[in-house]
Amino acid sequence: MTRVALLLLTALSALAQQNDIPKSFTAPVAASDYIKREVMIPMRDGVKLHTVVVLPKAAKDAPILLTRTPYNASKRTARNDSPHMLAILPQGDEVFVADGYIRVFQDVRGKYKSEGDYLMTRPVRGSLNPTSTDHVTDAYDTIDWLVKNTPESNGRVGMIGSSYEGFTVVMALLGPHPALKVAAPESPMVDGWMGDDWFHYGAFRQTNFDYTMQQTTQKDAGDPVPRDAYDDYDAYRRFVSAGAYARAHGLQQLPWAEKMMEHAAYDAFWQGQALDKLVAARPAAVPTMWIQGLWDQEDMWGAIHCYLALKARGQADHNFLVMGPWRHSQVNYDANNLGPLKWEGDTALQFRRDVLKPFFDQYLKTPSHPAGTPPVFIYNTGENHWDRLQNWPLACENGCAAPMKPLYLQSDFGLAFDKPGAPAVPADSYISDPAKPVPYIARPVRFSDGDRWRTWLVADQRHAADRTDVLVYQTSVLTAPVRVSGAPAADLFAATSGTDSDWVVKLIDVFPDEVPSQPEMGGYQLAISMDIFRGRYRDSFEHPSAIPAGKLLRYRFALPTTNHVFLPGHRIMVQIQSTWFPLYDRNPQTYVPNIFFARPEDYKQATQTIFRSGSQASAVWLPVVP
Repeated sequence: MTRVALLLLTALSALAQQNDIPKSFTAPVAASDYIKREVMIPMRDGVKLHTVVVLPKAAKDAPILLTRTPYNASKRTARNDSPHMLAILPQGDEVFVADGYIRVFQDVRGKYKSEGDYLMTRPVRGSLNPTSTDHVTDAYDTIDWLVKNTPESNGRVGMIGSSYEGFTVVMALLGPHPALKVAAPESPMVDGWMGDDWFHYGAFRQTNFDYTMQQTTQKDAGDPVPRDAYDDYDAYRRFVSAGAYARAHGLQQLPWAEKMMEHAAYDAFWQGQALDKLVAARPAAVPTMWIQGLWDQEDMWGAIHCYLALKARGQADHNFLVMGPWRHSQVNYDANNLGPLKWEGDTALQFRRDVLKPFFDQYLKTPSHPAGTPPVFIYNTGENHWDRLQNWPLACENGCAAPMKPLYLQSDFGLAFDKPGAPAVPADSYISDPAKPVPYIARPVRFSDGDRWRTWLVADQRHAADRTDVLVYQTSVLTAPVRVSGAPAADLFAATSGTDSDWVVKLIDVFPDEVPSQPEMGGYQLAISMDIFRGRYRDSFEHPSAIPAGKLLRYRFALPTTNHVFLPGHRIMVQIQSTWFPLYDRNPQTYVPNIFFARPEDYKQATQTIFRSGSQASAVWLPVVP
């Protein structure tokens, strides 16, 4: 072989062995203004939890801000690929990052890079959790490790988080580490049966099948339930019950889906996880700001009920309430508007900058400075401004300065504060047909449409108003403002020809026919407060019972909290219906032990009758204040 041939062969051999992808690549960090540490923090049972610590390079005596998440700690600390700490962390953190906070995210046990087993909502240690660990101990052990192993910190920790991340904040408050100095649960999941996430007063929220698939089919993010129809109204209606839908899509393989269907009533499984009751039984001394949106489409129950439960226990001096004009978790994003509703500036930024950040600084910074935090900071959605209040609610049934005031259903579908007498026709009726349920938004319905899902609570209710299976009552045009500040209550005197029934009640602000400054709002029917109640639970949430067919019964239940002014020129409207599909599963209107497993023959039309006279005068009780 010639020398030239040998050189050529050697060159070809070297070329064949080359790989343009190196075994590893390390990005330069010299230009970064932060340090990122990924650590595995050991818990008391030996399980290690993946934790990402992000701190300014110049950090010294800095406070720590902790979030425990099932949504990927690595991703939560990588909003952008940037050398700047302000850019890589979530938008809601910007006010803290700009002031030198150390930011920590941790994967809860069993998710993403953390060890251990994942339970959707791991109960506290006790009858529902016989192990030695829960979110209480995991938060305690995490904080203990952080203050001992983060020399750049001042040893003071605050916790914050929204939704599931808010749930983990509440859990930490049940046995707080001494270094936990302040907390802010935002839209926390607190009672999944009463009014957060899984059910509302016993009616099942079918979107949770998607969430269950995404959270529990694998450690990382999974996919939602596959669809075979563009319109979810059709996709769900093809299956007679929520249980049939779940089984057809394989959800019986997922323990959490089976638990939800097994525990259809408010039994010990749900009662033992009701965090508003637990925080009241074990109140913490940690200053806490309870935060939620007035139109939170996912977790409407948690924050307000924890605040009220602690207030009833004499804990109001260090528990604060914030309610903004927001959807779920919008507190951490831009909030100049919600759907078509326009606010006076970016209400979320105003809150984070002017209220939340000073509140955390007071307890985490040294030296500290009083923040002047108002006991209640709540947006007035009719007059479009923030209210700083000393107490909440302003009007309620017991113990408030202003009593509740009934707004009665009237003849000819009127609505007024005057109690009706004995009209010739004392009731109104409609036929509820499970085969043709009322959609919760105008069709087509697509749960995957994030924009519509985030704003469905402020969607125009005219899509339902003209249906024959929806009763609509409204006042005459208002000549003076009506302010409601608290939780309205539905008070129905009703009968059904079936032996079970759902009742949906909506309190609505009807805009004038013309709104020159925003023409698309002309005649808009804006829901201020609305919810669903499953009739089988009228006497007991734990022990359901059949409804006597044709018998007049009283159904009374609270609607979500509001702080709204119905302005002159507007009308107040109430809508009543018995289906809200496909967000909520259909009631067969025949009593069965478990609606998840109702059979096709159980689903029947029912005549629903709402009474409105004398001692049987249906009303919506409003928390009216001057």
